[in-house]
Amino acid sequence: MSSMSIRNQLPGTVTAVTPGRAMATVKVRLDGGQDLTAAITIDAAEALGLASGTPVRALIKSTEVSLATAQVSGVSIRNQLAGTVGDIAAGDAMARVKVDLPGGELTSAVTKEAVTDMGLSTGSPVVALIKATEVSLATD
Repeated sequence: MSSMSIRNQLPGTVTAVTPGRAMATVKVRLDGGQDLTAAITIDAAEALGLASGTPVRALIKSTEVSLATAQVSGVSIRNQLAGTVGDIAAGDAMARVKVDLPGGELTSAVTKEAVTDMGLSTGSPVVALIKATEVSLATD
């Protein structure tokens, strides 16, 4: 695998591809057992040869991972991955929160104020919220 700045790389397997006119939604079962949806272009889905059973890595920038203290209803965000806070590194304005998930780890970049307001600490239960349009897919 080549080096890249995207730290969040979750392995999984495609379970469904639903093509639309320009975009496709791709359902992925992560190795840890949770489901993730990616919305990518039809061209990308075809170029990657995505079909049910294709092994993939879901790539998500840490700035695109929001956090909640519980599952959220009434939002358009498709991906809600439950985990626990593994580590928090806070600077003057921003914080890096590592979220331990079954079978992996995610990093979220949020404001230090958000960490304080949510009362997050190591071991806190959290839900990582990720829009489907912010999930990229890679094959090996």
